[in-house]
Amino acid sequence: MDALDNQVLPNSAAAALIGDPSKFGRVDENGMVYVRTNDGEKVVGSYPGKSAEEALAYFVRKFELVASEVALLAARIISGAMVPQDANEAVKKLRNQIEHLNGVGNLEALRSSLEQIPPLIDEHRPAYEAKKAAEAEAKAEKRAATIAAKEALVVEAEGLIDSTSWKVTGERLKVLLDEWKKAPRLDKKTDSELWKRFSSARNKFDKRRRVHFAGLSAQQNQVKDSKEKIVIEAESLATSTDWVATARRYKALMDQWKASGRGKKNDDDKLWLRFKAAQDTFFTTKNADLEKRGESMAANLEKREAIVAEMEALLPITNLDDVKRKFRDLRQKLSKIGMIDRKKRSVLDKRVDSVEMTIKEAEQEQWRRSDPTAIARANDVVTQLTNAVADYEAKAAKAQANGDSKKAADLLEAAAARRMWLSEAQKGLADFKS
Repeated sequence: MDALDNQVLPNSAAAALIGDPSKFGRVDENGMVYVRTNDGEKVVGSYPGKSAEEALAYFVRKFELVASEVALLAARIISGAMVPQDANEAVKKLRNQIEHLNGVGNLEALRSSLEQIPPLIDEHRPAYEAKKAAEAEAKAEKRAATIAAKEALVVEAEGLIDSTSWKVTGERLKVLLDEWKKAPRLDKKTDSELWKRFSSARNKFDKRRRVHFAGLSAQQNQVKDSKEKIVIEAESLATSTDWVATARRYKALMDQWKASGRGKKNDDDKLWLRFKAAQDTFFTTKNADLEKRGESMAANLEKREAIVAEMEALLPITNLDDVKRKFRDLRQKLSKIGMIDRKKRSVLDKRVDSVEMTIKEAEQEQWRRSDPTAIARANDVVTQLTNAVADYEAKAAKAQANGDSKKAADLLEAAAARRMWLSEAQKGLADFKS
């Protein structure tokens, strides 16, 4: 193609053919051949079994063949060797061929060289320019819309970084990622910058979520350990017959269960079933026992009431020793009677205590009357008062004999007072003797 006279071609057409077309292509490690265009790289094919240089040269030759046809067509049209109709048909054919060309070279320059052949420029320039302008505008609008769409995805992702709605936010970020993948690609720099922001937002949220659930997992394991201890104790109490203490302990275990917090649902459900089973076993047995005991307690109540009535019939006391003996016998019978309702027993016990107190008071009174020291003390008081009365009366008689009537009267008044005291002392002494 270097032999072609470049003067027969427009400058742009020459540009497509001058230089090394292989500079517009490359071969990757898998043998795939790419061509670089204004819209980015695109795959043109591969050449199995050949080296990278041979594969690239193969697709360069395909480009050069089409470029040669463009150059030859331009030369023929310029020389006037072709009528306009044939020229237009030939141009259309080459235009389609270039559009679908899998070759390596300056495709934009080649396409431009075809469109700038003189008759086409003169005849179709306005339409061509309008089309190119429309295409450029549409391309710009598409790029702006893509940037706006991806920017919106990035902004929304960044707004979700601090969210604690872990499940909902995680699902939303997946949707945003799917939308990103479906969106058209931009130039490498713009796409890379937006992706970096989008990816960073997702990573920050994922890190916070992992930290949260790691802490939650540790907390749930602690809750599980606490509830397992509660369940083990509950199961050990299931066969207890210490009804009151065990019932209280089950209530305390239930309070501990509630205070321990929530664990993993599966663990909580399994442990709760074990706890409930142990608790139900205990209370079912307890209720059955109480029902059975309720029947016996009713019979025990009748027996206890009858014995208490016998005790109360011992009053008033006429023979203390006989009453004490009978009370002891009845008390012994009372101790052999089984359980009754606690409140009803308390009422009956107060009645028994009242009888017992009366008997004790009678014992104290009997002891008081037979106390030698008290009798001696009473005798001494009677003797002293008797002597005092006699002494005051003797002194009064002597005063009267001496003519001192006033002194005699005072002495007789004192004697009368002590005689009254003596009368009371004699009654007390008589009580001891009775």
